[in-house]
Amino acid sequence: MQYTKLGNSDLSVSRICMGCMGFGEAGSGQHTWTVNEALSRQIIKKGLKLGVNFFDTAIAYQSGTSEQYLGRALRDFAKRDEIVIATKFLPRTQEEIEKRVTGQRHIEKMLDKSLQNLGTDYVDLYIYHMWDYKTPIYDIMEGLDNAVKAGKVRYIGISNCYAYQLAQANALAEKEGFAKFISVQGHYNLIFREEEREMAKLCAEDNIAMTPYSPLAGGRLAKLPGEVSKRLLEDDYAHLKYDATAEQDGIIIRRVAELAQKHGISMTEISLSWLLTKTSAPIVGTTKMNHIESAARAVDFILNADEIRFLEEPYVPHRLVGVMAQNTPANASEDHVWSAGNQKI
Repeated sequence: MQYTKLGNSDLSVSRICMGCMGFGEAGSGQHTWTVNEALSRQIIKKGLKLGVNFFDTAIAYQSGTSEQYLGRALRDFAKRDEIVIATKFLPRTQEEIEKRVTGQRHIEKMLDKSLQNLGTDYVDLYIYHMWDYKTPIYDIMEGLDNAVKAGKVRYIGISNCYAYQLAQANALAEKEGFAKFISVQGHYNLIFREEEREMAKLCAEDNIAMTPYSPLAGGRLAKLPGEVSKRLLEDDYAHLKYDATAEQDGIIIRRVAELAQKHGISMTEISLSWLLTKTSAPIVGTTKMNHIESAARAVDFILNADEIRFLEEPYVPHRLVGVMAQNTPANASEDHVWSAGNQKI
C-alpha cells in the first residue's frame, strides 16, 4: 500500500479508501445488495491487513448501521490513532427548517449521532454530504468550525458540489477564520470525467484532495459489457447516471478489458490505476473480499502514457445526473447541465 497526505492536512491516508456504503442493515426501500455485519467485519479486517487505513461512511447509509458496523470492527481490529475515519452529514430536514433549527445546531446533532454510531470521540474528516440550498453557507461553515474547535472533528471535507461552491465556501472560511475544506468527494471515473472541467483545476491550485466516489461506475468498469451483477441489476441510481451513455461508455470499457487482458490483471486494477493518476484516494465500495484485494493491487500497477491516452481518447461529455442534478435548484443556470455531445439540455 502507498500513502499520501490528504490535501492541506496532516492526515496520512492510504491511496485506497474503503467505501462502506455497502455495509449495514438494508431496510425497506433501501439497497438490497448491502452485506451483513459478519461479512463487513471480514472485509474491513482484510483491508487493514492490506494496509488500508482510510474508511468512508455516512450517517445516511442504512440508517446509521454502516457507521455502527465500521465503528465496532475498527475498535476490535485497529488502533484509533492509526486509522482515518470519514463520515458525512445530510442537509437540514424540512421539519427542522420549520422548527427553525439552525444549521449550526443541525450539524452538532448529526455529528453527535455519528460519533455515537461509530463509538469514537472524534472523526478525522467530517464531510458536507450535499449542498443545502435552504441553509446559509455561513451557518454551515460556522457549524463545522465549531465542531473542529470542540475537538470532535479534525478536518472537514465536502461532497457533491460545484467548483464555484467549494471556492465560495473556502473563501468565506478564510475571511472568517473558520476551518476550510481540505477534500472533495465527487463523482469521477473513466466514463464520467466532468470533474475535469473545473473542479480538478481548483483542487490542483489550492491543494484540495480529490477522493472520488463511484470509481468503477457502479461496477461497469470492472466487467465486460453485458456481464451483470446484483448491484448492476438493482442499483437504480447507477442506471440513472450511466444508461443514457452506455454505447460510448462501452467503447472505453472494452479498452479497459483489452489492457487488463494484455497485462494479465483485472479490469478493476486498470480502472483504478488510471484514477490514481488523477486523484489522492478513490473511495472503493467493497461488498466482497476480492473487491478490496483488487483495489489494493491497483496501487502498484502503473499505466504508461500511451495506455492512458488509449483509455481517455473515446470520452465524450456526459449529462450531469444523480445527486448533483437532483440537488440543483430549479432556477439554476442551465450551464451546469450537459448531455453527451456537449449539448446543453
